[in-house]
Amino acid sequence: MPVLHNQLPEILAEVREQFATEWPEYAEFLSHDQGEVTTAARAFLTWLVELAEQPRTPTEPAPHIALFESIGRLEAREGRELSTLLSAYQVGGRVAWRHVSRAALELGVEPDALAALAEAVFVFIDQLSSASARGYVWEQSEAVAERERRREELVDLLLSGRADTTAVRSAAVRAGWALPAEVSIILTDPDNPIGHSFLSRLDTRSLPVRRPGLVGAIVPDPAGPGRRSWLAKALRGAHAVVGHAVPLEHLPASVPIAQTAAELQRAGILTDDPVFADEHLDAILVHRDPQLLAALQRKVLAPLDGQPSATRERLIETLRSWLRHFGDRRAVARELHVHPQTVRYRMGQLHTLFGSALDSPDFRSQLLLALAWSGAPARSDTPARSDTPARGGAPARADRAGPQLPPKRPASRR
Repeated sequence: MPVLHNQLPEILAEVREQFATEWPEYAEFLSHDQGEVTTAARAFLTWLVELAEQPRTPTEPAPHIALFESIGRLEAREGRELSTLLSAYQVGGRVAWRHVSRAALELGVEPDALAALAEAVFVFIDQLSSASARGYVWEQSEAVAERERRREELVDLLLSGRADTTAVRSAAVRAGWALPAEVSIILTDPDNPIGHSFLSRLDTRSLPVRRPGLVGAIVPDPAGPGRRSWLAKALRGAHAVVGHAVPLEHLPASVPIAQTAAELQRAGILTDDPVFADEHLDAILVHRDPQLLAALQRKVLAPLDGQPSATRERLIETLRSWLRHFGDRRAVARELHVHPQTVRYRMGQLHTLFGSALDSPDFRSQLLLALAWSGAPARSDTPARSDTPARGGAPARADRAGPQLPPKRPASRR
């Protein structure tokens, strides 16, 4: 049917006119890419003519399907809805069928051939719709994979501690991530289902972190309105740690602090759920170097080395409470469940053993640092484990060479 080829400019003009009101961008596409569209349309008409001459159910793909896959990809890149494109195809199909059926009737095409033509038009619309949908999904999948790759590169850069502001800014633009004023690192247990669920539900403002020994996320503006309470609720039961809020350039230095908090949480020292690192910086500081803490304890508590184990423990317990309560004997007595006179007696013993050192603010600071987060420290004059009989023949308590794990730190109230 050469008449159809002659009518092709008219058909395309009518389709373009139909698009102009509702989908102007598609009308512009028909004008801008007129050569490629015309070639595809001529191939389609040739396909129809062959079906008219030999009526059959079309089984082979319609021509120039790749063009419609690329159109689907373009729609995804432009951020337009696929349903809009498919609706436009339906409009174009109706216009094409109107012209094809009119030409067929004018030429006296047999009914079976006309039916084959009608089926071919609808099959063509289905095929090009499927091709565009396929291209649309492929483009989206590739775009998501590319975005994730760029976000992973950004995470590597942020955690490296070696990137300058320009490099970070460029990587953030490539990853489509708006630079926040502050961030926090969140560490979760990869085997905890609540933590896994939290990470899977993160919005695009947060950056997932998946590294050997480091699983969690970089969360922007953790100190923003309502953000802390949201994190506390979302992470409850996940055994997670929320690092303290820092500017981006300080993020690498904040990670070891959060990791130490996670270790203290696993050891039962920090019992919050989740643990907010900024509420426990003192405990984290003390436990960053257990050997150093043990050395400090041995140094400042050396005056107690000659005491029997039970007496030493009682005096350390009293000294710790006395330091915490700024010398208030009644507060110490309430905490230790003893009479204030007992506290007075023990403090007399401590002043005798330590002498004027207990009056030194600097020494009291060292004592507080050594005692506030630990149990009864080891003596400086005994090995790690001693079987030496105590006074009266009773076996002495086996002391540790290093600091004992402190008692569980009470959960912070938020």
